[in-house]
Amino acid sequence: MTGENPITVEDVEAARERLAEVIHRTPMDRSTTFAGMSGARSVGLKLENAQRTGSFKIRGAYNCMAQLSAEQLDRGVITASAGNHAQGVALAGDLLGIETTIVVPEITPAAKIAATRGYGAEVVVEGDIYERSYEHALELAEREGWAFVHPFDDERVIAGQGTIGLELREQYPELDTVLVAIGGGGLISGIATALTAADPSIRVLGVQPEGAAHAGRSLSEGAIYERESVDTVADGIADTRLLETTFETMRGRVDGVLTVSDAEIAAAVALAAERAKTVVEPAGAAPLAALLSGAADVADEHVAAVLSGGNVDLTDHADLVRQGLIELGRYATPRLAVDDRSRIEAIANRVAEGGAELAAVETDRRTPGDDPNRRSLVLGIEGNGPEHVGGVLAGLDGIEGVSVLDAELCDDPIFG
Repeated sequence: MTGENPITVEDVEAARERLAEVIHRTPMDRSTTFAGMSGARSVGLKLENAQRTGSFKIRGAYNCMAQLSAEQLDRGVITASAGNHAQGVALAGDLLGIETTIVVPEITPAAKIAATRGYGAEVVVEGDIYERSYEHALELAEREGWAFVHPFDDERVIAGQGTIGLELREQYPELDTVLVAIGGGGLISGIATALTAADPSIRVLGVQPEGAAHAGRSLSEGAIYERESVDTVADGIADTRLLETTFETMRGRVDGVLTVSDAEIAAAVALAAERAKTVVEPAGAAPLAALLSGAADVADEHVAAVLSGGNVDLTDHADLVRQGLIELGRYATPRLAVDDRSRIEAIANRVAEGGAELAAVETDRRTPGDDPNRRSLVLGIEGNGPEHVGGVLAGLDGIEGVSVLDAELCDDPIFG
């Protein structure tokens, strides 16, 4: 790479023509709630979780594969992915009539494998982690003569993702700042290319989890920084580094990179479900977390957050929403000692009288010091905030035969 930006807005415009009959022009949902919480003049949510396959990845995958030579089309393509890119390549292959092979690691959930096969792809399970699957895919590509479709480090893939930037300008012409999640950097590279060409005054800010942050250091030091490991709930952006194409494209086009905690991501997932009525995966919620946490200074600005995907197991989503409510101080899991289970009715009535919801009742295992003549219960109580939930918990101690042993309430809520 020479240091020159490899992607132009003309590449993005050409990608839009190729994708015109293939992708959804995803909605831009305005949120007065999130504007009020962040101090922004207005907030728009670009709902790429409503895209075909549930994420933005089909844009780049199709744009890349549609430009392959006749010989490459005849031979087929291969990629490695445990998530959204796999489904994007599989659907693009189905639409273009190309045989596709996807190499996934052993830890890939069965539901994702089934979804990928549902688009007609051949799925090969190889390797305990993604890096092993990636290496195996490259070996197969060389041996079989298949074209390898990279998840992000490809000019054609980046140009396809950049079509989101074109839509942002049209759907939200007053846009001042856009927040975009960064994993390997393909999405933000494309969006930044489109937006900076249209209006250089628009700020393009990347967002990464604290446990997978690398892009900010790379841009500030002028050289790619690679992490030794990652640790984040946002597996869709759990990359260790940028690669050459994304690094060079982002330089001069991305205005900064913010970091958010996993706790803030969980809270954003919960609020997206509650306030925007949308299911978003942790990676896709990172920009919303940056907006609501104050990591981004957007006072009196028109701000867009790209919710890049919504492919999440429903059980995992429910767990993350509950964790988000805990971080917001709206969900408590108190441990109680009761004379007997007949007290549960009195507990439920007291919670309802306090205007809260009794979401769960479970028998807890005994611990040292427990009264052997009493039962231990763990409740799930949902309310409006720490003060409200705390008041409900205090009311439980007044029930005959019931004692609160441990409140388990967050008294320093996120976004508070």
